[in-house]
Amino acid sequence: MDSLTQIVLGSSVAALVVPPRHRRLAMLAGGVLGTLPDLDVLWFKLFRSDVVTEVTWHRGPSHSLLVLTALGWLLWLLFKSRSYLVQESPLRWLLAIWLALVTHPLLDAFTVYGTQMLWPMQTPPIMWATIFVIDPLYTVPLLIGVIAAWRLAPGQTSQQTHSSSRDRAARNWLAAGLLVSSLYLAWSVAAKLLVDRAASHSLVALNLQNAPRFSTPLPFNTLAWRVIVMVPDGYWLGDRSLIADRELMQFTFHASDSHALEQLAAVPQLKRLLWFTHGFVAASTQRHDDKLRLILTDLRMGLEPDYFFRYDIAGIDEHGNWAAAPEITQMPESGDIGKTLSWVWRRIYDSKASHE
Repeated sequence: MDSLTQIVLGSSVAALVVPPRHRRLAMLAGGVLGTLPDLDVLWFKLFRSDVVTEVTWHRGPSHSLLVLTALGWLLWLLFKSRSYLVQESPLRWLLAIWLALVTHPLLDAFTVYGTQMLWPMQTPPIMWATIFVIDPLYTVPLLIGVIAAWRLAPGQTSQQTHSSSRDRAARNWLAAGLLVSSLYLAWSVAAKLLVDRAASHSLVALNLQNAPRFSTPLPFNTLAWRVIVMVPDGYWLGDRSLIADRELMQFTFHASDSHALEQLAAVPQLKRLLWFTHGFVAASTQRHDDKLRLILTDLRMGLEPDYFFRYDIAGIDEHGNWAAAPEITQMPESGDIGKTLSWVWRRIYDSKASHE
């Protein structure tokens, strides 16, 4: 999820578990800790990593539940030796620090990018894909709760009765924000199940009920969804609005050069990308400087034909075979974002809206 969401989530969970007089400090600390795992991007920039390393190691060790639990314990020991507030309520602060850290990867796992929560286990990234990476309907309740709680949180010099009243109000705002956002997240899971069920009915007619597939919401909402189904020679695409659609889902086939990918199957960087994407990729050819290039597209993020992650992975050698590029490079993004978002909004309410 985006940084603002992670900050207000970390602030909310940390502030809810500490004593009232510590609440403002916990909101600050929780906000910092809540965004800390995403600072792995600074490591890649500092050491100028290649694009495959940047993409596939982001949300890696820094998002591991094991790593973050160990880090939380070490930070707690450090703060406990230096802060009298932590010394006053050590167990509550231990819980606050741990929750601010681990809720970050847990929330990220609900997006389609993938999160390596179980690192160092070499399982593919977890991608429950129930919510878009930016969704205001999830973020806004948390933001309102944090702002209100900050204004209401009692200071150390407040009168006891006034402080008690303000504290209850602050706690209620934080709890309400967290409850509403959590209910929205639960709704996203239910919405995905509804879409998957509709897709299953339609795929039976195509004899694709057992084919690998995934569903993910279209940008900034949980009412319009996209389903991608993989087959040996390409993929099928379908979209679904939970408001407008009542008929069977319609799928459109798109070809992919699977034979070319088979020729490059031993290339380590390509193997890493296929592992990272769970195999939900397409290969196509494109001319660049009068040379034929093989482009790998991550089908999980974007809309046909404009996807966020596309890679130049190979070219033709002197024997007419595909040869891996010395270094895989990322292609620039294409498409009109404004036009895409306009279509997404129409698609929610119009079953016949076309994406051109």
